[in-house]
Amino acid sequence: MAEETALKTEEPVAPAKPKKDEHYDDQTTISEYLESLLVTVLLALFGTSFIVQAFKIPSASMEGTLLIGDHLLVNKFIFGGTGAWYEKWLPYRPVERGDIIVFKYPYADHQHFVKRVIGLPGDRLKLIDQQMYVNGKPLNEPYVVHDPTAPYDNFNYAFPPARDQMISPQVVPESGWRDTLRDYVQGDELVVPPGKIFAMGDNRDRSSDSRYWGFVDRSAIMGRPFLIYWSVDATSSDYTQSTFLERLEGVFETLAHLPARTRWTRMLRTVH
Repeated sequence: MAEETALKTEEPVAPAKPKKDEHYDDQTTISEYLESLLVTVLLALFGTSFIVQAFKIPSASMEGTLLIGDHLLVNKFIFGGTGAWYEKWLPYRPVERGDIIVFKYPYADHQHFVKRVIGLPGDRLKLIDQQMYVNGKPLNEPYVVHDPTAPYDNFNYAFPPARDQMISPQVVPESGWRDTLRDYVQGDELVVPPGKIFAMGDNRDRSSDSRYWGFVDRSAIMGRPFLIYWSVDATSSDYTQSTFLERLEGVFETLAHLPARTRWTRMLRTVH
């Protein structure tokens, strides 16, 4: 009985496959790997193009909301208002005052800026003694930081400039803003035109923003940062290496001191 039971439970032995079948199986396996790799790459490209993209903060213009060395995930699947036919079918929303946005900076190639939305199309803006007013009412800005050690700049205290007031020397020459700024001034207020956004940094006295180079095109907005997934103690100079060897040296320096330089308390912090 024992032998009978063993025979009943034993798996049948399959005949050996010919060599050409083994070669065919190898080809099949390789093609499956290549197909999986292609699908993975396509999904990654789709994700970074339409849903989420990673960015890092190289400057102090958004301190203390965002610090130099913060690495962000940006939601690119949030803002509507471009007029695309598919918007009504997707969970988009309009850009709102107070949103932090990532956008393509119009006056330098391959640069992205992160600022906060202050003015929407049609809004009337003015800055008096470091207080921002929108449509005649003071704007509550608990996120703003002022730096008393920053060099004096009249745009930190009065904007837009009056007719007899000097335009700040910090205005970006390539923007043409020095010549066109007053075209948008009515009375003592700046009026945001259609399709444009007025954006400013939270570190108000050390921010190159719409005061110095003009409006952000709505079409230039890429998305809204929502999560700090990693943060490393860094300075602006860590992100301004000009040569490949300098950048490579910076990477190895960061990796060598990774545990000590990581800001553990900022990991996985949401952005507001």
